[in-house]
Amino acid sequence: MSSDTQTDEAHATGPGSTGAQATNPRASDPRATEARSTPAPHTEAHATPAPHTEAHATPAPHAEAHATAARTGEALTTSALHAAATGADTFPGVLREALNRRGLSLERVSERLRVRGITISQATLSSWQRGRSQPERARSLQAVDVLEEILELPAGSLRSLLGPRRPRGRTTPPDAEGAALQILGEDSVVEKALGARFRHFNQETSSLMVHDIVRVGETGTLSGISTTNVLRAKRAGADRAVFVLSFDDEAAEPVDIRVTCGRLAEATYLKGLKSLVLEIHFGRELAKLDTTVVSYAVEVSPSETPATHYERWSRTNLHEYLQQVFFHPGALPADCHRYVREKVGDPPRGRRRIPLSDAHDVHVLTSRCKPGVHGVAWEYGTGPSGTGDRPG
Repeated sequence: MSSDTQTDEAHATGPGSTGAQATNPRASDPRATEARSTPAPHTEAHATPAPHTEAHATPAPHAEAHATAARTGEALTTSALHAAATGADTFPGVLREALNRRGLSLERVSERLRVRGITISQATLSSWQRGRSQPERARSLQAVDVLEEILELPAGSLRSLLGPRRPRGRTTPPDAEGAALQILGEDSVVEKALGARFRHFNQETSSLMVHDIVRVGETGTLSGISTTNVLRAKRAGADRAVFVLSFDDEAAEPVDIRVTCGRLAEATYLKGLKSLVLEIHFGRELAKLDTTVVSYAVEVSPSETPATHYERWSRTNLHEYLQQVFFHPGALPADCHRYVREKVGDPPRGRRRIPLSDAHDVHVLTSRCKPGVHGVAWEYGTGPSGTGDRPG
């Protein structure tokens, strides 16, 4: 199963949803958006939440679409992923805008930094606001934190716009579509589910933090997934987010959707694509750089094959990403490990074993989570019944 988030996307073995409003379980809905989760024993599971986009697309003709049942749930006690910034929403754009708003020259800013013990030349500041270079060294990052105070910006609002270390020379940041294609590749399930919206999705918000919780039932199949996503508005007026969750096993379908932070406006299941598209409204329009929290949970019908992994793909940096997988006591895995892929379909790297806790869960916490595919996988034993036995 896989999942897509605003940090960018993620893969999991179960569906996800958000919203506080019920929809007809079988009502046909032509709209689709970005989030997917998929359960499967040996294949990738995808569950991808994606932030909002205005345009609406018609699902692929071969995909049978129907809205799943949804209801408003009570606050979850446990709940758990992004967009490429361009133009005025990049680090240089926001820096220029803040300088103009405060009426400060680069000379004045350089002097104020020097008074605080940080030496950054006017030439360097000019290079930052023109996008010719970006702060990367420890001293420069410290300057960015102080700049937020000088320019009266929310803490972390500038630093959160910095991408990974860039190659020397001028580079052009990819647009939202290009950034997603770098991770997903051409003709992906997410692109098919979103249709025309794929070109512009997630342009108004970006994810800061994502928390995914996956639950595996007694038979080893996915039983549910919940996600909490902290989003920041890249421009004034953002009021919704879109999520796409994909499943590997077509027998696994969303049967219940609860949104505890936000209001569910769309829940469309594209049976041919084994993907669930959710659109969640924030309940208000956000000011630029304002933040909001979206939380949703999806229960899944029993599938035919045990789940073996959960993945989330992200096309931008996340401040923090937490993955948790809870196993039924009767379906405890023999081994669990974490891994990363550069993009969907690439071989996993950085594989590392992770321990099972007394609560029968494993977790991975990643700070400053870079773009790519971040996953947790597990294996079952084949011996007589007991811990590590293959379920079923």
